[in-house]
Amino acid sequence: MKWLSAVLLILLCALQYRLWFGKNSILDYRQMRQEVEQQMQQNANMKQRNSLLKADIHDLKIGLEAIEERARNELGLIKKDETFYRILPMENNN
Repeated sequence: MKWLSAVLLILLCALQYRLWFGKNSILDYRQMRQEVEQQMQQNANMKQRNSLLKADIHDLKIGLEAIEERARNELGLIKKDETFYRILPMENNN
């Protein structure tokens, strides 16, 4: 009976060690879960970015207004017979 209790105790300790510190332990599970959550957040960010890019592509394919707006904002282009006014802030001469 004494031997059986000792063997069972050793077996219990070995299983507990494997559960907490061995391969695929609870620590590994927590770390993997954290990595999965980070990856899911990155995926959500990328999905949002992709939807914005798809909307932008759709606008560029459909109408000239989006192309014209981009040309004005990013390239500073103006239409023929259009007057461009540039307003500069006043300088303080103290």
